Amino acid sequence: MPFSEYIERFENAFMTKKVETLTEAFQNVTQEFNINIPEFVYDKLVGMWNKNTILCKPFPETIEVLEDLKKDYKLVLISNTDNLSVPQLLDKFKLKKYFDDIVLSCDHGMLKTDKKLFAQALKKVKLKKSEVIMVGDAIPTDIEGAKKAGIKAILVDRRDTREYENKIADLSELKEKIEGL
Repeated sequence: MPFSEYIERFENAFMTKKVETLTEAFQNVTQEFNINIPEFVYDKLVGMWNKNTILCKPFPETIEVLEDLKKDYKLVLISNTDNLSVPQLLDKFKLKKYFDDIVLSCDHGMLKTDKKLFAQALKKVKLKKSEVIMVGDAIPTDIEGAKKAGIKAILVDRRDTREYENKIADLSELKEKIEGL
């Protein structure tokens, strides 16, 4: 199947329901794809997921850019995520203070590809579509999701491997790009 179809099905199964454990989230995925795996494979999948969560950290420019943007703009984090990973990272890196609202797919039962998720976020912060720009690193979810919702988007393409008109190489270019739109 095309990657975009696979990722949407994966994220829908993994990231739109609250779960008690990551094993449960991966079980939702195997049910979605109608595959059976040995129990020990769940442990390996959870281990890989946790490793990524433990080792990940914000890009070097992230905090400085968030601090700068926060002075002039309302910031909303919209993320396709399970209810265990991103909330943990927001706490770990003390990032919540930068956002006027945080909208997680697992809390709303829908992904960023559903324009209703954007509509809910806009309503909470009292903004119109024309006043908003989505910034993301995934074309199928971030950019196409914003497009479906009628919102402008900027692609973060750190490796310069994808074609998109409004793109930046890293977040330090963001404010200038926003002002250009």
